[in-house]
Amino acid sequence: MDASDTPPQGSAQSHPVTPDGRYFVVRGRLWRMADPALAEGERSALVRQLMAARRALRAPGTAEDRAAARDAVQRTKEALGERGPVWWKDGAPDENRKLVRNSSYAAWGRAAGVAEPPPSAAGRKARAR
Repeated sequence: MDASDTPPQGSAQSHPVTPDGRYFVVRGRLWRMADPALAEGERSALVRQLMAARRALRAPGTAEDRAAARDAVQRTKEALGERGPVWWKDGAPDENRKLVRNSSYAAWGRAAGVAEPPPSAAGRKARAR
């Protein structure tokens, strides 16, 4: 994962989670949760690896260093179940990164008040004119 697909600060614990526990919502967008079948020790170790890989992405280095760090982030996100094949077995599609309002969670999102992303700063400026 790189900065372009990392949800903003915080964690799933501080954001609404879909009723089935597959996604959490940040600014109206779905982000896939880690596989709940992972043992806590394994999940914690993977999260530490992910944070190390993200730090490596921000560190000075060569293009090869950055590519290796991006690969490490991808492999770790896949191991966590946040990317790659979905961890659920009921055949439901992956809706990662979709806007809630454009997903199968739209009705839930409206009821929970999370279906619409907050207005962007650019949108606020345009309306102020």
